[in-house]
Amino acid sequence: MSASPQLAPSAQKLILIVDDTPLNIGVISGALKDSYKTKVATSGEKALALASAEEKPDLILLDIMMPGMDGYEVCSRLKSDPATCEIPVIFLTGQTAAEDETRGFEVGAVDYVHKPFSPAVVKARVRSHIFLREARAQLASQLLALNNELEMARQIQLSILPHSIPKLPGLEIAARFLPMTSVAGDFYDFIEIDEKHIGILIADVSGHGLPSALIASMLQVALTAQAGHASEPAKVLLGLNHALCGKFTHNFVTAAYVYVDLEKNLMRYAGAGHPPMLQWRNSTGKTAKLLENGLVLGMVEEATYDALEFPLELGDRYVLYTDGLLEATNSAQEQFGADRFMRFIENHKHFVADQFSEMFLTELSRWSNQTAEQGQQDDITLLVIDFKHH
Repeated sequence: MSASPQLAPSAQKLILIVDDTPLNIGVISGALKDSYKTKVATSGEKALALASAEEKPDLILLDIMMPGMDGYEVCSRLKSDPATCEIPVIFLTGQTAAEDETRGFEVGAVDYVHKPFSPAVVKARVRSHIFLREARAQLASQLLALNNELEMARQIQLSILPHSIPKLPGLEIAARFLPMTSVAGDFYDFIEIDEKHIGILIADVSGHGLPSALIASMLQVALTAQAGHASEPAKVLLGLNHALCGKFTHNFVTAAYVYVDLEKNLMRYAGAGHPPMLQWRNSTGKTAKLLENGLVLGMVEEATYDALEFPLELGDRYVLYTDGLLEATNSAQEQFGADRFMRFIENHKHFVADQFSEMFLTELSRWSNQTAEQGQQDDITLLVIDFKHH
């Protein structure tokens, strides 16, 4: 049987010793010589030069009390230089007052070794901080790789969202998609039948981030399979539920689907645990909630769904959205809520769908004092559907 493979030893780390006392240099060098490469500087100026050399030290042991430039000044300069700011600095000192140590930490030191030196202590402190630096570097590398993967996932997700908004005579649609993170659990798409008929889906996967985004991407494939009965919202949701059940255990999907028939001037709507659709009637100037909800998608194979049907009137506006919109909170932890949203719809009825969408998101950002870049609390998707003259 062959021996277990051994990991190749990493290259010896370089320690820069900065001290103007030969005895101290000898003690420290002796403690480290078997485990590390060392370089020596006897002044602050020489230390800065060696720290900035092509072969940079992995750690610096720095005496505080030196003629000319003292250790505090050397450390401050190291930390202000992007080329050397990540090198850990351990101060060597005979001073033990709290204010002296506090000053050292303020200028960027990571630790202290007090004189007279114990070789074992010196070696232990160096080993610990070399290990910590390597751990931080590894975490940074892993974070960079993760961010690259998330960016790739974001690009994939954006590619499955509609690249353009369908244009039908007599119908104006505006869509806004604001993910909380690089990738999101919100989704919307269209089943374009002809210039008189269209199906519109909005969905929200529970949770956030990559798992939710992967489930959202499954919806695109599942929705395409529903094109044969796009005029029947209840059947569309039933088909989506069957497609998703058994595919995941820790998430669920809320959704709403509407079918618009411009030939007969009617709309059909069904929901699956989703916030109600909002309807603004031009004839009354009022906004109402429309709700016909079955169970959320992906949880119960036997779930059933029903649909509402109602006439379309010229000038009417319909709004679909995900719950991140209503649940956005301000500094007082007050949610934006449906009533405030409905008042906004009524007060901005004269703006076309695209303008309305932009104005609303500006207002929501102002009210919550947050944007996606500043730490948006949830994914937000908004679909505005206007029935107009043609």
